[in-house]
Amino acid sequence: MSTDTDDWAAAMAEQAIEEAKAVELDEFSNDSTPLSEEEASKLDAIMDIPVTISMEVGRSFINIRNLLQLNQGSVVELDRVAGEPLDVMVNGTLIAHGEVVVVNDKFGIRLTDVISQTERIKKLK
Repeated sequence: MSTDTDDWAAAMAEQAIEEAKAVELDEFSNDSTPLSEEEASKLDAIMDIPVTISMEVGRSFINIRNLLQLNQGSVVELDRVAGEPLDVMVNGTLIAHGEVVVVNDKFGIRLTDVISQTERIKKLK
């Protein structure tokens, strides 16, 4: 295990301790029956499915003529203002907002707002 991994783990543990808050979720009560062995194996299979997570700083639409003129040092204006939260996307679906953090010269993202499952389902309809 490298020191970078140790530093990230320590930073994440520190953040979890500082920001952990008990939240009561009405829609997910613990009244459900325990999972059967078959259901548990199905859930395990789902948990191993890889997904693509991306952080979106902003977007810009330009025509091909301007795209071909881009070179080193070019600046592309985005549709966001400085300091606005980044979008955290999983397989193209917005799941959270966050802010950029730097730990030992590596970029990361601290989640500041997680989109509720109910809101994500509403957007699908």
